[in-house]
Amino acid sequence: MDLQTLIKDAKERFGFEEAGALNVEALEFLPEVRQMCAADRCRSFNRNWSCPPGCGTLEEISERVKPYTRGILVQSIGQLEDEFDVETMMETEHTQKARFAQLVEYVRSKEPDCIPMAAGACQVCKKCTYPDEPCRFPEKSIPSMEAYGLFVSKVCIQSGMKYNYGKNTIAYSSCILLK
Repeated sequence: MDLQTLIKDAKERFGFEEAGALNVEALEFLPEVRQMCAADRCRSFNRNWSCPPGCGTLEEISERVKPYTRGILVQSIGQLEDEFDVETMMETEHTQKARFAQLVEYVRSKEPDCIPMAAGACQVCKKCTYPDEPCRFPEKSIPSMEAYGLFVSKVCIQSGMKYNYGKNTIAYSSCILLK
């Protein structure tokens, strides 16, 4: 799959405000980020297959991604009325998740052996089967960049993409690793 064509498609076909090449050298799987997950602000830690510890250890993740040499980074950007505009924040997150699910489906149709990483916890099921039963939809469940221990702002900046678009904006970032 040609990366430049995919980047163009991400913007024109799938509607991402920003898309670019992912700097795979910027992928550092940090225990500090995992500790932020353990604080459980999103209420998914230890409750979801796509979040820690269900998504694997940092060592397992690091091994899993070794064969991948390139990738795409995509963003949806929302314009907030003010810093308390939670409604637009949630709408932008929903938009990012919907766009990304479509992009992942498209990429997998051409390159099935890819690793997608979303923005935020998986929300495919109302109640996740973790830890009692296997994931019902492993092909739809996508771990977040944070679940993999990535400091998202750092990955964006080192990939030549902004993370902060100024006052009263919010950006959600996701990526797909390719071989």
